[in-house]
Amino acid sequence: MALRLVQVNFKARDDSALGRFWAEALGWGASSEGPGVTNVEPLGFDWPDPTAVCIDVVTVPDPETVKYRAHLDLATASAAHQAELVARLLELGATPADVGQGDVPWKVLADPEGNVFCVLEPRPIYLDTGPIATVVVNCSDPLAMARFWGEATDWTLHEVNDDHARLRSAKGVGPYLEFLRTSGVETVWNRVHLDLMPYPDDDQAAEVARLRALGATDADVGQGDVPWVCLADPEGNEFCVLAPR
Repeated sequence: MALRLVQVNFKARDDSALGRFWAEALGWGASSEGPGVTNVEPLGFDWPDPTAVCIDVVTVPDPETVKYRAHLDLATASAAHQAELVARLLELGATPADVGQGDVPWKVLADPEGNVFCVLEPRPIYLDTGPIATVVVNCSDPLAMARFWGEATDWTLHEVNDDHARLRSAKGVGPYLEFLRTSGVETVWNRVHLDLMPYPDDDQAAEVARLRALGATDADVGQGDVPWVCLADPEGNEFCVLAPR
């Protein structure tokens, strides 16, 4: 039994507008599965597939009150590509962001609704990830988070130490999932969480029970009666377990 990381969920004031921004930023397509929900994924993509972690943008009444400790890092292939991508993102409505990063080779931006993300300088490890290099979760204890998420998913642990942990799909494709030790983890807040999905022949309830045994707790984010289950990892980061498909 294991779960797949299938998408990153953004809470938004306007799912359509924010979805269009991320679709243009990543060179992907945007579609809607219903009112208040915009799906952003590669063109011609058969979701779910480990070659990409997609984006699901959901309109909520007051996204400013919804705060999670996750952000995206975007990959670039060269210094020129990084500069071109930053310029294009600014034209699309992104703005420079200062989260106390100081003099670093990556660029910190915020999307049109204020969600912080980074455009990385070229790094060999991310050359085959696609436009999203990694999903980063700020935390207090990367070792503990790596243990939980490594057991929760079928992703392979590539690196772990006191300050940083890195996982990736066992198939060696798509972006990484990284946990970064951050002092005062609330310093970079945004409205992003992870969505996991069981494999088609696995049982959602059994997976949820397994996650609880690993240390997950039930979370109430005002979801009401929905087909997914909202949980929180050992550091309180909410995530959802979707129904299998």
